[in-house]
Amino acid sequence: MRPESRRYALEAALVATAAVWGGTFVMVKDAVAQFPVFSFLAWRFAIASVAFVVLFPAAVRLMDRATLRTGLVAAAFLIGGYGFQTWALQSTSASNAAFITGMFVVITPILQFAVLRRAPHFIAVGGIAMAVAGLWLLTGSALGGWNPGDVRALICAALYSGHIIVLGSMGRRHDVRPLTLVQLVAGAGVCAVLALPFEGFRMPETSTVWVALVVTGVLATAVAFWVQTSAQKLISPTRTALILVSEPAFGGLFGYLAGERLSAQGWVGAALILGGMVMSEALSAVVRGTRKARLHIDIEGPPVPDVEDFTDTADQLDRV
Repeated sequence: MRPESRRYALEAALVATAAVWGGTFVMVKDAVAQFPVFSFLAWRFAIASVAFVVLFPAAVRLMDRATLRTGLVAAAFLIGGYGFQTWALQSTSASNAAFITGMFVVITPILQFAVLRRAPHFIAVGGIAMAVAGLWLLTGSALGGWNPGDVRALICAALYSGHIIVLGSMGRRHDVRPLTLVQLVAGAGVCAVLALPFEGFRMPETSTVWVALVVTGVLATAVAFWVQTSAQKLISPTRTALILVSEPAFGGLFGYLAGERLSAQGWVGAALILGGMVMSEALSAVVRGTRKARLHIDIEGPPVPDVEDFTDTADQLDRV
């Protein structure tokens, strides 16, 4: 396949990846209405671990102690993020969860400033302000509509941001394949330990749960990882960011098709969140393009990044 044709194919695959991620909100919401949260997550991470090893067998061979330690730190944030996201879907709509989870893109520069005293670019500041206004409208805060599920989704977004910062600092010193595997295996183990005393050992019994597990474990994790790492070798960081930022939009679309309806205020809020994400991630990357803006991680030998690159890891492994 010619490079140009391969690039178009990978761009289409990235769009499909964003669509799969967006669709998982509805799938998981339906699944956890029938199956306990931690049991679902334990199975999800276990399936993802097996699928990942099948696609990336070198992940086992390349494992070392340093990678294991860093992976466990990253896993703490990742497990927390998935736990709160899945819990959120028990009491908020898939559309709200999708758009609020997407706030991790604008929370990351805030945490970066708080932890590292690295001020975000002025364009990112504008994106943050826009997204916060959108969150206020989406959740109906002006009308007293904020609910516990929305709070859990926002906590999830903050934990995802912490996960991104770990990957963008400590994580960039390690090969990303074993680093990802550590997180998946740790997620399966921790969620199983949490599930056993409260939920018991549960086997999925319905097709709804099994479909959600296969899609989230195989397509939204292992296959999506392969698409990202392949695409980022040929597609610019800004174009990649613009494509993957569409995930909440797909989440809203699938929520709509499943019968969820946002108010006019909610649609305005969702649009503002998306606009803020584009400003914070993609437009900031344009400005930084002549410097070090990148989403690409070199599989064969990732460099140690400058701290200003942390926000550029937002779309790498954020859905492992």
